[in-house]
Amino acid sequence: MFHDVKKILYVSDLEKGSRPAFRAAVSLCGHYSESQITYLHVIESLSGTTRSVLSNMMEQEEIDEMLKKGVDALSEKIRKRIEKFCEDELEEHEVLSLKNIDARVEEGTPWSRILEVADEIDADVIVMGTRKHSTLGQLLVGSTATKTLTHSKRPVLVVPLG
Repeated sequence: MFHDVKKILYVSDLEKGSRPAFRAAVSLCGHYSESQITYLHVIESLSGTTRSVLSNMMEQEEIDEMLKKGVDALSEKIRKRIEKFCEDELEEHEVLSLKNIDARVEEGTPWSRILEVADEIDADVIVMGTRKHSTLGQLLVGSTATKTLTHSKRPVLVVPLG
């Protein structure tokens, strides 16, 4: 399938039912010695309107601190999810361990930030899940997976989720 995979970028929306895509990333990692997984979750940037409303109620430092606390809490949640996955699903002899996984939370437009992080870490493959959306919703908005797939210069493994 792939010639040599050292860096896997796994993208998660943190929704229920996203484990099959992470399993695919872990399986891929298990087939290549010395491979690493970067677990990425991208949060949408605050809109200009939201920032404006918040700035009327809070100082910029308070807003920044609130956002930082939120990102820190989300990062901790991701680490716990990874630990639970390793406890629940990995056998003792399996290659993957917590030292093979780096967790990141980034802010921005999801598909664009995914590609930027993939370039930054020089990912060999991007692994992500996709959920079924209505045809109209797909036409009007498009999914993060579709946009990532169509704009990526790297292989993208898309795993259907429930």
